[in-house]
Amino acid sequence: MRLLGKMTLVAAFGAGVFAASTTSTLAEIACNGSVCWHVSERYGYPPEARVIIHPDGWHWRAHEHYVWREHEGRGYWRGRNWHEW
Repeated sequence: MRLLGKMTLVAAFGAGVFAASTTSTLAEIACNGSVCWHVSERYGYPPEARVIIHPDGWHWRAHEHYVWREHEGRGYWRGRNWHEW
């Protein structure tokens, strides 16, 4: 019984590690006009922000002109200014 208890504990631990390793973190690209940045959480942007969310693998076409501007925290770019809320 003691061996069975240890084996059950090891199996449960292994299942937990496997489950934790298979969960993906959210990574998306947010754009406002021609400015894009990476986001790790899905926010409910205010309508006036005019933010469009793309999947992480998204990229613009050759004839389109975008710029990357990364910023920490919750907010969005409007022109050259970062607006937090």
